[in-house]
Amino acid sequence: MLILNKTAGVFFKPSKRKIYEYLRSFNFHPGKVFLHKLVLGIETSCDDTAAAVVDETGNVWGEAIHSQTEVHLKTGGIIPPVAQQLHRENIQRIVQEALSVSKISPSELSAIATTIKPGLALSLGVGLSFSLQLVDQLKKPFIPIHHMEAHALTIRLTNKVEFPFLVLLISGGHCLLALVRGVSDFLLLGKSLDIAPGDMLDKVARRLSLIKHPECSTMSGGKAIEHLAKQGNKLHFDFKPPMQRAKNCDFSFSGLQHVVDKTITQKEKEEGTFIISKVGQINNPGFCLKMPVCSVGIEKGQLLSSAADIAAAVQHTTACHIAKRTHRAILFCKQRNFLSESNAVLVVSGGVASNLYIRKALEIVTNATQCTLLCPPPRLCTDNGVMIAWNGIERLRAGLGILYDTEGIRYEPKCPLGVDISKEVGEAAIKVPPLKMKI
Repeated sequence: MLILNKTAGVFFKPSKRKIYEYLRSFNFHPGKVFLHKLVLGIETSCDDTAAAVVDETGNVWGEAIHSQTEVHLKTGGIIPPVAQQLHRENIQRIVQEALSVSKISPSELSAIATTIKPGLALSLGVGLSFSLQLVDQLKKPFIPIHHMEAHALTIRLTNKVEFPFLVLLISGGHCLLALVRGVSDFLLLGKSLDIAPGDMLDKVARRLSLIKHPECSTMSGGKAIEHLAKQGNKLHFDFKPPMQRAKNCDFSFSGLQHVVDKTITQKEKEEGTFIISKVGQINNPGFCLKMPVCSVGIEKGQLLSSAADIAAAVQHTTACHIAKRTHRAILFCKQRNFLSESNAVLVVSGGVASNLYIRKALEIVTNATQCTLLCPPPRLCTDNGVMIAWNGIERLRAGLGILYDTEGIRYEPKCPLGVDISKEVGEAAIKVPPLKMKI
């Protein structure tokens, strides 16, 4: 955890003169009267620079985003200093674009909401520093946003969803199950004990060198796995779902990644070519080979013929693991009367929520438990400014976490979500009835 005023010099800190000139670049509309509250949301928690203006009815007035995916694909993953520099280079343009599209001047905003936790420290610092400069110049309230809370509440922008509801957040950096009881009232039922599913799928995609596949070269790792899996046989490899004996709602993906990595290594050896030492004339028809034949694997980085089957199998195992933990969470919540028996809602959000195969696995669970499955549209599942602005609206309406004094405000790279009751879930030891995952 770092304190902004001790580290601001390390991050993007535009001069007051630049901010003043930046604000003057907007056209003001003194004749306009806004009947609704308007919030500017700014998101820089990882590798996307995003901003949006949203009103309290859920209207998105303007939004803009700069994705760093192409850069990070080339480097084989997110490098924090690189992400930081790209945020620095793009944040002013992105905020200006969102405001310009909305045709709203900064003075007409009700508040500014910005992600301050959790995320990459270097990335969070850029967004927070820029936001505090705006807040200082505009004399507007500041609303610090918890990134995961924003993902969880996005569904209330697109659908009429009342509290309480169950949320599954699955992305490249997070995997958790929580009961949402209010705007800032969360009960954590379970989380990943190691890496997130999106991270695991990205690593498998890199290990399979899918960036060299003509159909997958511009896709993120998770998207490449989903695309290639459609061409594969999920039964060709038998990857066991993790934590089958643990009767809780926690997740684990590092063991599965290790098993898949070993399988890929073995297949690379099997799909290799054969060589022999040059003893005698090989082209001599009378030459008789009386020496062992040595196998060398294909070079790391080459595409395996079984890549599609591996992609299909790892996706299926991931979907089954996520589905079973979610199934237990639903049963636990109903047993404790946290959710109603008849109209319980499961919300699935985060980047991995856009994976249609995993969604279908979750549909099987919700159909079996009489729950309604809801997902935000794909563009709102990944990191975006709209969800941050909307979370600001929710907090503004509820009167929660609105700051008029930002002295000593901190960003928190690591921050839990809500109250952790995962131990209680494990002690309940709920047995999950088997479901046929015919996807």
